[in-house]
Amino acid sequence: MADDDDRDEGERERTTIIETGGGGSGGVLAVVLLIIVVLVLLFLFRHQLGISSGTNISVPNKVDININTH
Repeated sequence: MADDDDRDEGERERTTIIETGGGGSGGVLAVVLLIIVVLVLLFLFRHQLGISSGTNISVPNKVDININTH
């Protein structure tokens, strides 16, 4: 069969397709959204979880220690 192209074999243009693997950003986006949701939930429920900054710690003024020696 004859080629429809009148050019020589050496002048034929060739195209190379290179796939760069640009997909996969959906997984990264899902992880970032999950982290944001967890941080928001921790902020909203910090009082129920006991991680609020307004905790009161009472330290006694005097500590009695008994030491028994033989």
